[in-house]
Amino acid sequence: MSAHQWLEKAATALNSGLAFIVFLVFDLLDAILCILFRYIDYLFEGRPGSCFCGRSWEIEQVRNNEDDHQQLSETLYRRKNIFKELGRLVRVAKSYHKTSGGRVARWSDCGCHSCVSWLNTEEHNLHLVVKQPSSLAITEDLGVQQASENVIFLHGFLSSSSFWAETVFPNISDPVSRHYKLFAIDLLGFGSSPKPRDCLYTLKDHLEMIEKSVICPFQLTSFHLVAHSMGCLIAIALAAKHSHLVKSITLVAPPYFPSKDGDSLRVLHRLAERKLWPLFMFGTSFMSWYEHLGRCVCFLVCRNHRIWERIVKLITWRKDLHFMTMDLSRHTHHSAWHTMHNVICGGAKLMESYLEVISKAGVKVFVIHGDRDQVVPVECSHNIWMAVPEAQINIIKNADHSSVLLGREKEFTLYLQHVWAASS
Repeated sequence: MSAHQWLEKAATALNSGLAFIVFLVFDLLDAILCILFRYIDYLFEGRPGSCFCGRSWEIEQVRNNEDDHQQLSETLYRRKNIFKELGRLVRVAKSYHKTSGGRVARWSDCGCHSCVSWLNTEEHNLHLVVKQPSSLAITEDLGVQQASENVIFLHGFLSSSSFWAETVFPNISDPVSRHYKLFAIDLLGFGSSPKPRDCLYTLKDHLEMIEKSVICPFQLTSFHLVAHSMGCLIAIALAAKHSHLVKSITLVAPPYFPSKDGDSLRVLHRLAERKLWPLFMFGTSFMSWYEHLGRCVCFLVCRNHRIWERIVKLITWRKDLHFMTMDLSRHTHHSAWHTMHNVICGGAKLMESYLEVISKAGVKVFVIHGDRDQVVPVECSHNIWMAVPEAQINIIKNADHSSVLLGREKEFTLYLQHVWAASS
């Protein structure tokens, strides 16, 4: 063995040992915070908080009471934690999904106008950014004006409708803008959309809100779908449910890992492996594996996002922050935590059947992925192609998870327009 190989093995062993110690400490802290948050919730809200730290059989009782599409992801309660037995001191409430109590917002959530504006409406629909066509075709039905084409855009995790409204919308060509109606959605729990506490943020919850807020009220009889990252999983589920209405589906960096055996934990390990480096992976694993430590971060950052935004503006000398920076904190820990596990991880076991429906229905599928994406590996797009051989895969060189769109907005929008034209 050469000296270089020996040093590499020694560095790997040292890094693994250090990671074990660090995450062991996190396990202990999360278990302690489980008890602490329970009593603080009781103090501020008059009832103890509930979490997924209890015995797995108690979670299974809750899980078995949900219908097939509202099952809790096993990553919520089977995450390994050496100190998990401390959860025996804090029994999981059997009515976990009814946690709203008498308050809508938790004491640890932000209560500013932009975060709770959805409470001012009775319908509690999703927040939309709608780009109306510049010229509308008049239909024969009572002269109602309606766009000839509709497109629904779904953003990724910790994002909002701004991801599309600030990039694609301004670059739509005049011929297309005259006949297309574009809907950019703030998904349930993100941006300015409702963030209810009595919700588990399953795929079914997200689909029902999209139907209630877009498809039904606007009476869409056909539409194209465009989605990024986590939004791709919701788009696939939506396309499978409404395959007779969908003309095309464009998936940008879809986090699809085949899961025939329903192993959601494998997806969690792939997307949020407990590693100290790279730094992004460390942050992802920290927020995905530790429910209560993650809640602490949301309490310090998201609840006080206005203060942090002012600080960043002062440091950068900017009057307005980039929309992606603003979007990072526009959620609650409850909405982000459950969406991460129930959609990204738990939804994996449903994707295969959904893709099969899409393939049989002949829905045209287009996939775009950056070859330097460190968030979602390129293999995920190849997994889509394996499930839907007719799908067209477009790998963008020197692009990562964000720059697959950001920085090449005009080129990306032109590609979308070609997709819509070919699918119409």
